[in-house]
Amino acid sequence: MTVAAPAKLLSLDEYLVYQTDSDVRYELVNGKLVEMPTESPKNCAIAKLLLLELAKHISILLIFLKDLEIVVSGSRAKVRLPDLTILSEEGYAALVGKTSNTITGDMPVPALVVEVVSPGQENRDRDYRFKRTEYAARGIAEYWIIDPQSQQITICLWVNGQYEDTIYTEDSALVSTIVPKFSLSSNQILAFGQP
Repeated sequence: MTVAAPAKLLSLDEYLVYQTDSDVRYELVNGKLVEMPTESPKNCAIAKLLLLELAKHISILLIFLKDLEIVVSGSRAKVRLPDLTILSEEGYAALVGKTSNTITGDMPVPALVVEVVSPGQENRDRDYRFKRTEYAARGIAEYWIIDPQSQQITICLWVNGQYEDTIYTEDSALVSTIVPKFSLSSNQILAFGQP
């Protein structure tokens, strides 16, 4: 049985206890449940490649693939569900014993968040504009925007209270302060999963 999303605006507390027997994934945006569409095979392949590559350098316990929520600020309650997230050891310790994989405002912020941009202007706006602002407001050290359509990767680094962007294309190797030994290039990531 599928339960319809509630018609009223939800507070953060209501969202955190909201239950459904559906497999639908939601983000909470200004108090509204927004259904997250199924990802394309290409986007899923890129996320899995990054998971495996990052696990060479970071404990797998600290890496979350599409299963960690982050409370962000907004005019109303907002919770984002990134494609991939890396927590600090302190962030992971704060989750231990909790009933949900949700980083609330009183917990250490993630060290790194990755979004793989889905096709469509609405998705581009969400990843490039809204999430960028929300992740910056939380002080997340690195935000990676993987954009298969534009064939580029943007790494937003937290520097002196704001993000500074570096765009990687073609054979440019990504440079990360969180994962300094990361060695894949933009082409290696963006071409992954193509026949």
